Amino acid sequence: MTRWFNTAGPCQADIHYMLPPVARLPQLQQLIAERSYFVIHAPRQVGKTTAMLSLAQQLTASGQYAAAMVSVEVGAAWNDNFDRVEDAILGSWQRSLKLRLPAELHPPNCSIEAVGSKIQNFLTQWSLFSPRPVVLFIDEIDALQDQVLISVLRQLRDGYPDRPNGFPLSVGLIGMRDVRDYKVASGGSNRLQSTSPFNIKVESIALRNFNAAEVAELYQQHTDDTGQIFLPESIDLVFELTQGQPWLVNALARQLTHTMLPSRHGVNTPTPDTTITPAMVAEAKEILIRRQDTHLDSLAERLREDRVKAIIQPMLASQELPETSNEDRQYLVDLGLLRREAMGGLVVANPIYREVLPRVLAQGPQDSLPTIAPSWLTTEGELDVDRLLHAFLDFWLQHGEALLKSASYPEIAPHLVLMAFLHRVVNGGGTLEREYALGRDRMDLCLRYGSVILGIELKVWRTGQGDPLAKGLVQLEGYLERLKQSEGWLVIFDRREKALPLVDRLQMEPMTTAAGQQVMVIRA
Repeated sequence: MTRWFNTAGPCQADIHYMLPPVARLPQLQQLIAERSYFVIHAPRQVGKTTAMLSLAQQLTASGQYAAAMVSVEVGAAWNDNFDRVEDAILGSWQRSLKLRLPAELHPPNCSIEAVGSKIQNFLTQWSLFSPRPVVLFIDEIDALQDQVLISVLRQLRDGYPDRPNGFPLSVGLIGMRDVRDYKVASGGSNRLQSTSPFNIKVESIALRNFNAAEVAELYQQHTDDTGQIFLPESIDLVFELTQGQPWLVNALARQLTHTMLPSRHGVNTPTPDTTITPAMVAEAKEILIRRQDTHLDSLAERLREDRVKAIIQPMLASQELPETSNEDRQYLVDLGLLRREAMGGLVVANPIYREVLPRVLAQGPQDSLPTIAPSWLTTEGELDVDRLLHAFLDFWLQHGEALLKSASYPEIAPHLVLMAFLHRVVNGGGTLEREYALGRDRMDLCLRYGSVILGIELKVWRTGQGDPLAKGLVQLEGYLERLKQSEGWLVIFDRREKALPLVDRLQMEPMTTAAGQQVMVIRA
């Protein structure tokens, strides 16, 4: 049977390429043997559900446990009504358990009337009835909010002393965040701030991404099945771009082996003679970013949250972080937007997300752009950098300040508007790459169009600061050296409170760096 790279929902071993799901959670079986209650958390599309379904099957097949994974997601629609929440959850559980467990391990059919303790009573009756100790993994726990969530957690805590005969021997809560960050105010940012409603947990475990060897192992399954080869340097590039984020690893592979192949009788079929090269990986990455599939789109939605904006905005502006709480910083790590480097410091989780974040934020200004004739192209369709420069100056003079108001992140509004303009330039014919990091006070852009490679350094002149020209020239010099280019732009946005009107300050001046590179300084 043909197998595929999965990008939607839990993996199924008969139709999907997949790694041993519990290999990234080796400590779980020991925790279960110790009758522990625990939390598994990770961002969406990392493999939590796949792993817990697989572990439950393994535990049941061992003959030692009645193990199953269930979900409370259906209860989220009734977060304001205890009775309906519990009924919806228990109805879903009864169905799932009958499908996933052999008949002799099914929970008994019973009617439970006590509102606010229905889940506890159900688990008690099942545990008393079951011929084996019950192990339960509860998925999507953070879909519940407010007092409903606290009630469920307290019911689990209240039944905990009766395990293993009168309550599940082991329970795992599965969600995107640790217990202390579960919402207790609908639509708001208030969190539990402590684990007290579930203080019986022994550990909170973050499901890690794939490592480089696991990415190679996953792709080798496809090679074994089809004969199609991923060059080693292609696999290395996939890992570099994704940092092992499982959805991205699978999405790139699906794009490379399925979507980008020519159709044969309506079916995209990989062939052994189509070797996957790094150039193809780079093309697949651009397609994913432009398409913004559900996974990337859901990440982008988080950028609207105030606690996310407070950290992402200075990061995109390459400024130092303002005073933020450890809980908020950890929240972005738990969401998978950021990661902590081994030597310390927060960075965007992977290069693909690093591209997605500013590109999404530039979408508002981009949608607001007027029609712009591509005056920067020669009659042969090549990019003329001098024409591009004058087109930008004309555009900025006419539309720049008005478009700044359409940017949702005011600290980086000039960056976003410039990127929106440049996206129009490269649309369909090139790429725009970004580099930024906390504390560097700069953003680097690399525009590639045909044979042209243009390095651009962005600086902001803020109130109370000195002219960033000298520092910007040094930084652009280093960036051009990395790009192996001898020419580039330094764009200085004057955002001081008493800056001259745009028509008076907009100017360009050619300069030469200490290394002899020719730089056009643009003051905007």
